Amino acid sequence: MATVTLSSADADKLSNLQSATVALSQISENEKTGFINLVARYLSGEAQHVEWSKIQTPTDEVVVPYDSLAPTPEDSSEVKNLLDKLVVLKLNGGLGTTMGCTGPKSVIEVRDGLTFLDLIVIQIENLNSKFGSNVPLLLMNSFNTHDDTQKIVEKYTNSNVEIHTFNQSQYPRLVVDDFLPLPSKGQTGKDGWYPPGHGDVFPSLMNSGKLDTLLSQGKEYVFVANSDNLGALVDLKILNHLIQNKNEYCMEVTPKTLADVKGGTLISYEGRVQLLEIAQVPDEHVSEFKSIEKFKIFNTNNLWVNLKAIKRLVEADALKMEIIPNPKFFDKAIGINVPRSRFLPVKATSDLLLVQSDLYTLQDGFVVRNQARENPENPSIELGPEYKKVSSFLGRFKSIPSIVELDSLKVAGDVWFGAGVTLKGKVSIIAKSGIKLEIPDGSVLANKEINGPEDL
Repeated sequence: MATVTLSSADADKLSNLQSATVALSQISENEKTGFINLVARYLSGEAQHVEWSKIQTPTDEVVVPYDSLAPTPEDSSEVKNLLDKLVVLKLNGGLGTTMGCTGPKSVIEVRDGLTFLDLIVIQIENLNSKFGSNVPLLLMNSFNTHDDTQKIVEKYTNSNVEIHTFNQSQYPRLVVDDFLPLPSKGQTGKDGWYPPGHGDVFPSLMNSGKLDTLLSQGKEYVFVANSDNLGALVDLKILNHLIQNKNEYCMEVTPKTLADVKGGTLISYEGRVQLLEIAQVPDEHVSEFKSIEKFKIFNTNNLWVNLKAIKRLVEADALKMEIIPNPKFFDKAIGINVPRSRFLPVKATSDLLLVQSDLYTLQDGFVVRNQARENPENPSIELGPEYKKVSSFLGRFKSIPSIVELDSLKVAGDVWFGAGVTLKGKVSIIAKSGIKLEIPDGSVLANKEINGPEDL
């Protein structure tokens, strides 16, 4: 176990927790050890400490500008060689509950009747077909999504993509007052457990046996991304750069906007590149951390990691249980400052409105931005609670409005959209309480505030 310094009261808490955890039959020895280590680090405060005065802005050697990467090799046999070293891993542990769906979030329909998972498979199918490569897809499920995903992937049996699934760890929830695991107190259902953060991806990949299988097939790099990030496509320029420069770890970062102020960022710290998360920031510096003046980039959660390095570090227990695996443990770790188009997560129905609209089209499983939009930033969209669930969101639009010229949209109350509506500039539609407000078919609303039918 990791050596951490604890007060005697905390040491007693940990000792009791350890005894109770050992008795849990539902999880493996690896999971028990990982859980106890995580709690020990939490109690010691070790995970929190970062000395603000030591933080430095990373140079272009550490956070490489995307435009400075060498172009992709033109010879298709060279591209095949690159791709044959690659594995794509999507984090598939999340449920669609925030958007009112049951089951894995990756099976929500995004566009043209295709789900997140359909699009991911189509993208890799196209790569494998075009270059004769064999890029496999790994899905890291949680205990929440495992059973459903196993059934869902059966529909890709005839695909040219090998699909592997494995489960991330299952940790018991803690009861704060007596610091004991919930499952040891008779709470045996799913509510007594939680899947830990992304830092768990590498130990779980190893413990599942998948890592050794991939290494035996000659695979060298894994591209890890959230399954709901539609911008997280395989990028040959990045893969080529990492192989040429022997970088064991790469985190994609992108310029921060005011919408991303809580996202982690890369810093230079004691001569090494390191991830700085908001939880590690001393209270008096939080507003500085959130400003886009000092910290200009944030973590997209797209990672590229060398598989042999993962094996070396997991075996040495060096990664500990970071919420997101920290680059400081890897040799020649870098960030790459990528275009914003590589970060297109769908976290809420407001994001779904963007990707289902004429702001994007679908080509070969990729969501491509409409060239007709002049503003490089997407419109900001706020939808009221009436639109929170996917089913009610879809029910309130006869068709998704045209938003190529939209700057911002705010909708609240009992609002229903007809077909062929166009929104431009700044539009606010706030229905008064008790009023059903219907936007007629074909309406064009430009820079308007609407509170009732009389404003239309």
